[in-house]
Order: sequence, then C-alpha cells, then structure tokens
Amino acid sequence: MELGIHLPLMEFGDEGLSLTRLTAAVDAARDCGFASVSANDHFLFQTPWLDGPAALAAVLERSGSMELATTVALVSLRGPAQLAKTVAALDVLSGGRVIAGVGPGSSERDYEIAGVPFDERWQRFEDSVVRLRELLGPASPLAPGPVRPGGVPIWLASWGSAAGMRRVARLGDGWLASAYNTTPEAFADARKSLPPAFPNALVTMWTWITSDARDADRALRETLAPMLRRDPDTLREQLCVGSPEHCAALLSRYAEAGCERVHLWPIGDEPRQIELAATL
Repeated sequence: MELGIHLPLMEFGDEGLSLTRLTAAVDAARDCGFASVSANDHFLFQTPWLDGPAALAAVLERSGSMELATTVALVSLRGPAQLAKTVAALDVLSGGRVIAGVGPGSSERDYEIAGVPFDERWQRFEDSVVRLRELLGPASPLAPGPVRPGGVPIWLASWGSAAGMRRVARLGDGWLASAYNTTPEAFADARKSLPPAFPNALVTMWTWITSDARDADRALRETLAPMLRRDPDTLREQLCVGSPEHCAALLSRYAEAGCERVHLWPIGDEPRQIELAATL
C-alpha cells in the first residue's frame, strides 16, 4: 500500500497559510518516497481554505515524480469546462501525472455561495462527470489537451453506499473512499461491488502521530471532532491519531482490506508528521 499526502490548505492553529508551508510538506513527502500529493476542494469552510487546484500548481515543480490528484474537486460547482481546463493545464505542466478526483460535495454552504440548488447536486454531478470525461479524454477539444496517455483518469468519491458504488463503477476510473466515513471492514465490503482490479484510494486520513496519549486526545477532542462534527471516540478508531503502533495497525488493516493508497492529512507540523508516517 502506498502513501499520499494532502496539501495543508487550512489552519489548525496559528500555522498560517503560505507557499512555504505547502512546499515544506511536498518536499518531505517527496523525500520520504510518498506516491502522490493531493488537494481537496471547499469554497467555504469553518476556517480559511486555500484553493486546491491553485495550490497544486504552486507545488508542481517540487513534486518530483509524485502523482497530483484532486481529492476531490467540486465539478458540479466549478463547471466541467472550467475544471477540465485547469486539470488539463496541470497535466501538461506535470508531464502527465494528474488524477481528477471529483465528487458532488456534502456542504450546502459551497452550493449556496455558487448559487446552485443543493437538492440538484446528484443529477448535476452525473451530468458534469460525463462532460468532464469528454473534455479530459484522448479526443479532448481543449488546446492544449491532457498529455497523459488515454487522457486524465477520473476517480469518483463515495462514502460506500450501494448507490454511490454503482455510480463509481459506472462513471469512474477509480474510487476515492473517505477515511472518517468508513472503516477497514466497511471499505472491504464496499470494494466487493466494484470490478476486479478497479483502482482505489482512501482520502482525508487525518493524521497526528504521537506517543503522548493526552496529546492525541487533545487533537481528537479539540481539533477534529468539532471540525468534523463527529464523536471523538469514533474518530479515534477511524483515524491515524495516536501512537505509532495504533497508526501502523490501522494502515495494515486497510492494506488487508485491499486499499491501494492512503492520503494522509497531518493536522499541523507537516514535515515531521510525514517523516513519522514514513517509518510506520
């Protein structure tokens, strides 16, 4: 199982948002042999949030041979043509290393600021994915179009529902599961509904590796639980927050469940957390 890293697009304390912080995380991931760097998408959030595609472009030169992924981009709100143009440019500039991960989004606030009815998200999403595939495929009308052989692969996000997995299999080239919305057992069960050898990855694996139990509890109760609006004790079992032994065991369970790549998202001190994760 490979590891990827989410770019630090938000603040958890007083870290600030800066190019220096982005490049430090990417440099550490590259030097530790991580497979990919990714960026998530929100227009509004509980805390300031850097634009994901712009952040990916900013670290492109530091990314080495790592794949670049959107995990996920809000194609229904950005629009398939606009998103395709951005993704194609990233693919050209990276020499064909981009994965377009897309999802409908679960935040009504993103839809409100975009002026799009939230209750129309599923149909808009399906229509947008179909158009995005046309624009990022080998016969793309864009100029310049993607340089990746066969076009840019499109991976769909799903928390694992039956309807969601049918949509992934029908419209996607890969599946993006959400770490704080699943478990290794649920991941393995949902994966059974996909064709054999269908690519997958686990994203938003919030990470804080520490041997200090009080430090881990503080990260869960004071940072993640309020932000995610989830029970901290449930999150404790789902996320890489805690001792190296706990984190290694959780990742091993996902590897046994057939997970091919896990995108870690450190909640601060990114270079150090990446180095710790590389030794698990």
